[in-house]
Amino acid sequence: MSRYADLSRAELAVVVPEPVADGSVSSTAPGWLGASRPSGARRCSRSRSRSGRRPARSTRGGCRRRSATHRSNPGRATWSPSSRACRLDIGAPPQFMDFRYTVHDPWRGEFRLDHCGALMDVEPMGEDYVRGMCHDIEDPTFDATAIASNPHAQVRPIHRPPRSAEQRAADRHPHCAWTVVIDDAHPEPEPVPALAVVERSRAATLALAPIDASDEGRADYTGPLLSDLDLAAFSQSALVRIADEVCLQMHLLDRSFALAVAERTETDAESAEACAASDSSASPASAPSGWPARWTCTRSTRSRARCGCWPCTPCSTPPSTSTRSSPATSSVVRPGPADEDGAWISLCGPDWTAALQAVVHGLDPHLDVEVSPLADEAGWRALVVRRDEAAPEAPEVEVVRFSTGAAFEFQPRRSLPISPV
Repeated sequence: MSRYADLSRAELAVVVPEPVADGSVSSTAPGWLGASRPSGARRCSRSRSRSGRRPARSTRGGCRRRSATHRSNPGRATWSPSSRACRLDIGAPPQFMDFRYTVHDPWRGEFRLDHCGALMDVEPMGEDYVRGMCHDIEDPTFDATAIASNPHAQVRPIHRPPRSAEQRAADRHPHCAWTVVIDDAHPEPEPVPALAVVERSRAATLALAPIDASDEGRADYTGPLLSDLDLAAFSQSALVRIADEVCLQMHLLDRSFALAVAERTETDAESAEACAASDSSASPASAPSGWPARWTCTRSTRSRARCGCWPCTPCSTPPSTSTRSSPATSSVVRPGPADEDGAWISLCGPDWTAALQAVVHGLDPHLDVEVSPLADEAGWRALVVRRDEAAPEAPEVEVVRFSTGAAFEFQPRRSLPISPV
């Protein structure tokens, strides 16, 4: 059963956008500030320049987006259903990455970002960082998302950053604008080799519980394309499924990153594994260190406390990725499908507790985790304890706070149908 299944429909409507935003914030900020990561990532960062690390980040996002989009929107879709796949993409958290859509006809459309939180994060760091993010990283990931819905789709810029000094002073909006054209004349792109590996992973092929069509509220996103997605309109069953799908995106992102690092590292396999392990402390794609930063900053603190920190963090869901049992203050983790993928949970245990500690520190810096192996079977037990002295904030969480998304609050919006013009 889903970790989210005990939450009410109203609670889920508030909670669901949070892992979407956390996936974006926590996976983006550490990528630009790799020097602050633990030793494994420092070794990886030293072996490659910043421009050399960009292809790995692009591969990570592209593989994850294609695999995740295939889960939610397989086949050869037109523009309207293709755009729906972006609504709950962890690379496009609502409002923080404020996508606006235009539908000209089934095969042509546009989208723009009226607000780009990622641009707000990197623009003060200089034009090189902006080009690295907006051109080198995002170009292939936009196409990866589009071709996952239709292999003949192409996404091309109308305008995009970097903004000139005059444009920044005037705060030019939208921050960027793009066309989307689906044409059978467009050649189908050659997929990156890592994509086939990710698509065979347990996370990409995992079957989740079906949505109960008899539940009160919307069971799917059919009908007109909406200006904003009103999660409160969906049923409790649909919101549980949406939450689990969002969390699977983080597992897919983690798997893609591990493959990208292994392919590009110039050091030995052990060092590549260390890079992946250190990223497991920095991104909720593989561990929840980013969640505490938003947990203590957002309006949904009470809802999150109601969820329980450990069970509902994206890295711990859906439950079928690992075998767990969760009393009030302890969790038992046994080998499961996530271990086959080399997911974040396979790195945790008595020998490495940093990611687990980051979860509970986010609720209360006096909380800690004691991890011990199980006596008679494979696996381990994590026991939450209270210390007299508060723990310092982990460097990975400090890096996440660099992003404006760490304190971003979602606002109620009215959903309006988008009609072709």
